[in-house]
Amino acid sequence: MATSSASQTEVRPHILACIGNTSLVALRHIAPKNGARVLLKMESENPTGSMKDRMALAMIEGAEREGKLGPGGAVVEYTGGSTGVSLSLICAVKGYPLHIVTSDAFSKEKLDHMKILGATLQIIPSDGGKMTGKLTRDMIEAARVVAERTGAFWTDQFRNQNQASGYHAMAEEIWQQTGGHVDAFVQMVGTSGSIRGTSEGLRQKNAKVRIVAVEPSESPVLSGGEPGGHKIDGVGAGFIPPLWREGLADQIEQVSTDDAIAMALRLAREEGIFGGSSTGGNVVAALRMAEQLGPAATVVTVMVDSGTKYLKNYGARL
Repeated sequence: MATSSASQTEVRPHILACIGNTSLVALRHIAPKNGARVLLKMESENPTGSMKDRMALAMIEGAEREGKLGPGGAVVEYTGGSTGVSLSLICAVKGYPLHIVTSDAFSKEKLDHMKILGATLQIIPSDGGKMTGKLTRDMIEAARVVAERTGAFWTDQFRNQNQASGYHAMAEEIWQQTGGHVDAFVQMVGTSGSIRGTSEGLRQKNAKVRIVAVEPSESPVLSGGEPGGHKIDGVGAGFIPPLWREGLADQIEQVSTDDAIAMALRLAREEGIFGGSSTGGNVVAALRMAEQLGPAATVVTVMVDSGTKYLKNYGARL
């Protein structure tokens, strides 16, 4: 991994050295009075404003190590946006042409960001702007066709094992920042790479750390329910992700789109922290855990990305 441990006064050799080493911030007003301490890992501090910078770098560097990607190579991926923006950054720096398969279901800010960083976009129409299992499968198939036709390296984020190493580093950071006092880690599930990699890293330190997976209540497939449409970007694919493993999480929490967005706006107004809807979902579930575990415990969750990517999505709720 190219994650840097350099101090903030040191000149970085390139923007990729700015990935990782993000802050851990305590919630002051939203955390329950008699509940656990709730800490938010500020992944918005990464170069594209998203934790996906970690996994994008890990996937590309893994392909380079394995000889699957090198000079003259190109990259293709299907993505709801944040992974695509992160890959766009990595590929721009490394000089790989990037073809992104995405959809109108995702924020225009993300799509524009990918274009600005030089990616070529292929847009798959959605059903009324909703994230569904069918949309995800259509995007995956379109990416497969591009990879087969062009010979580009397909990062295939739902199956790529290399991404976990990017989140092992995040687990190490959390452990060091809390002084080893982590009772629960809470994370919404997209590819499941982040919750898997982070939980692996934390459980190597302490096997008793409680891992809580979060999914949209409109599409509770991890809980054994039926897939459905929702509007929480980047999570709840509508099927069990291939990287998911039984026993990965100690419990699964469901959060609705409305509750996730309401919490994202509450975070902004009460804590001055402006995140996306998946961040809101993380905090809803983390507060539930804080109440369950009590005041002696510490619950860590993730600010997945910056809310500036979702300004138009929030407009009608202001």
